[in-house]
Amino acid sequence: MLSIGIEDEEKWLAEGIAGIQHNAFYMHQAVDANNLREALKYSAQMLSELRTSKLSPHRYYELYMRAFDELRMLEIFFKDESRHGVMVVDLYELVQHAGNLLPRLYLLCSVGSVYMKTKDVPAKEVLKDLVEMCRGVQHPIRGLFLRNYLAQVSRDILLDINSECEGDADTVMEAVEFVLQNFTEMNKLWVRIQLQGPAHLREKQEKERTELRDLVGKNLHVLSQIEGVDLEMYKQSVLPRVLEQVVNCKDELAQYYLMDCIIQVFPDEYHLQTLETLLGVCPQLQATVDIRMVLSQLMDRLSNYAASNADVIPDFLHVEAFAKLSNAIGKVIEAQVDMPIVGAITLYVSLLTFTLRVHPDRLDYVDQILGACVKTLSSQPKLEDTRATKQIVILLSAPLEKYNDIVTALTLSNYPRVMDHLDNATNKVMAMVIIQSIMNSNSCISTADKVDVLFELIKGLIKDLEEITVDELDEEDFKEEQNSVARLLHMLHNDDPLEMLKIICAVKKHILCGGPSRLPFTVPPLIFSALSLIRRLQNQDRDVVGEEQSEAGDVVEEMHATPKKIFQLLNQLIEALSSVPAPELALRLYMECAEAANDCDLEPVAYEFFTQAFIIYEEDIADSKAQVTAIHLIIGTLQKMNVFGIENRDTLTHKATGYSAKLLKKPDQCKAVYACSHLFWVDDPEGIKDGERVLLCLKRALRIANAAQQMANVTRGSGGPITLFVEILNKYLHYFEKGNQQITNAAIQGLIELIRTELLTDTPSANPPSDAFFTSTLRYIQFQKQKGGVMGERYDSIKV
Repeated sequence: MLSIGIEDEEKWLAEGIAGIQHNAFYMHQAVDANNLREALKYSAQMLSELRTSKLSPHRYYELYMRAFDELRMLEIFFKDESRHGVMVVDLYELVQHAGNLLPRLYLLCSVGSVYMKTKDVPAKEVLKDLVEMCRGVQHPIRGLFLRNYLAQVSRDILLDINSECEGDADTVMEAVEFVLQNFTEMNKLWVRIQLQGPAHLREKQEKERTELRDLVGKNLHVLSQIEGVDLEMYKQSVLPRVLEQVVNCKDELAQYYLMDCIIQVFPDEYHLQTLETLLGVCPQLQATVDIRMVLSQLMDRLSNYAASNADVIPDFLHVEAFAKLSNAIGKVIEAQVDMPIVGAITLYVSLLTFTLRVHPDRLDYVDQILGACVKTLSSQPKLEDTRATKQIVILLSAPLEKYNDIVTALTLSNYPRVMDHLDNATNKVMAMVIIQSIMNSNSCISTADKVDVLFELIKGLIKDLEEITVDELDEEDFKEEQNSVARLLHMLHNDDPLEMLKIICAVKKHILCGGPSRLPFTVPPLIFSALSLIRRLQNQDRDVVGEEQSEAGDVVEEMHATPKKIFQLLNQLIEALSSVPAPELALRLYMECAEAANDCDLEPVAYEFFTQAFIIYEEDIADSKAQVTAIHLIIGTLQKMNVFGIENRDTLTHKATGYSAKLLKKPDQCKAVYACSHLFWVDDPEGIKDGERVLLCLKRALRIANAAQQMANVTRGSGGPITLFVEILNKYLHYFEKGNQQITNAAIQGLIELIRTELLTDTPSANPPSDAFFTSTLRYIQFQKQKGGVMGERYDSIKV
């Protein structure tokens, strides 16, 4: 085809259409006059416009459709012998004398379709005659459209033959032979279009060929509609002939399109029963054919077939569909050495999708696919192709989505081997997908072995991978990842204490390799998991004993699931936080462990935890606000402890009160000191009740509050808020009601007067909240007086 301009082509198309319209006008007049000879004359002249070689396939199609519409009207005229007075058999002979070949063949096809419908002659003879005579036109575009017209006018006749000769295998085979022969010739013409014209127009020609592909594919659609084409005929005659043409044409576009047509138009059952034949062609296709899409579409059709009808599953097993597909994919990858890695992985993704839909119970199939993928990836340690990486993520996510249970995925030995080929960033993405799958399905990981496998899968989140450090990570992303790991730790559980201890030890081994930045996220959930185990064990009368094994499986020593054993492990975990450093978190965790040791009646263990907490307070917590929080936490925990003897309790209480009085800010000192008063008065029946030491704490707090008030006068020229005094007053009232004999009415009255004096010397309404707090306290005292009873009598002497 010559390189021509669009304007020229438009002009030639317009001239062609004008020629068709002009001759069609006179043809219509001849038809209306029942003048057959004139009708044939002008129809031949009209069809001569299709002899042009100047138009592209797209433009030629427009011209062809104009002529086609006129031929349909002419066909109606040919059918009515009463109008033109010529028998159809004579008419069939008559049109063969048309001057030019192309118009003659179009008219022959038109008259031939009428001739066959009369049934005066066997249709197979006319069809054979027509398909052979069409060989006379070898120009690719003209020949393709001519044969398309032949296929269109013969389609109804073929279907009629099929319905009338049902069961007549010979007749059906003759119809099939006609379609196959026409298909073969059309495909050859279609492929030859690429050889027309200069090389620099090849891309345009490929686009035009793509627009014409349906002309060829319609033949396969007709074949699929012939009811007489049963499975046996399809297997023995139809499929081999079609595949032969597919392979022999050696054209990328034709091979891909025709394979797609075969998959789409013929029944699923036929594909299943001829799977080996169909797959055997794949390695013979051109290397540039997108065989990945071909096989993917085939597997999609077969998996949909299985999903829509469970009764056919035995057929899949009988024909060994998985084995054949897996073998075919391996051969294709081996044959196409230049296939990009993304293409190979995509094939495995399609095979895995097929397997999960057709054979969901065959985990060995799934693992086999992953193993084949590992073999394909073995040539490159880490993937750098982003498209291939995405396909790997899809491959690994498919089992999680299907089974909705990570425990099932953990049994796949090749699963972590595939993940090893991911780059670091994608490895972390996949680890997040795994964790999210566990959370969504509420899966429980119940053995130490499974924990080891799981943590191997998510190692991208629990330790630094090669060439990437925590400093290079986005802070928000890092926190999100570590919080996900923390949530995961709560999904590790076993009702058997010994196995649960093994799980905790396994997790400890992994997270301690994660570096200091991860420990504040991963240590706390593991500690609370261990504390939960301790509370389950504390009521047991005997130890739970098992064998601890090395990584090689050898018995190392007996493992005892006892609170003492677990407390030792907890101490090691909290000590690891010293490398972060995270002193405030470590202190808080020590207090949690001390409380658990108290519940287990383990005084030495509880004392050790408090000792470590005080060491952290002394050496590592320097911030004044953090010190305030820490000392109140220590005081609050120590108050609840009932396991200590007098000596140990006095030592710890003395430390707490001493540190309280050494806080930087006077108000903080005051609050911490009066909080220490609770260490000497515990409401439990057996709890300590030392009224004198309570009073000493409150008096000391009052002195500190007075000092704070004086400092406020010096620095600001006026007194500070009276809040501290009111808070101390409320502590006096608390112990007064609890029956502390050291807290007298006179002491409370004196404190009320002191607060009133401070209010008089301060600026009016300097601190409304403090004033309201004091007023509410006085109102409470008045309420207790009015309520009467024993408490009312005790409050009676206090004047408000």
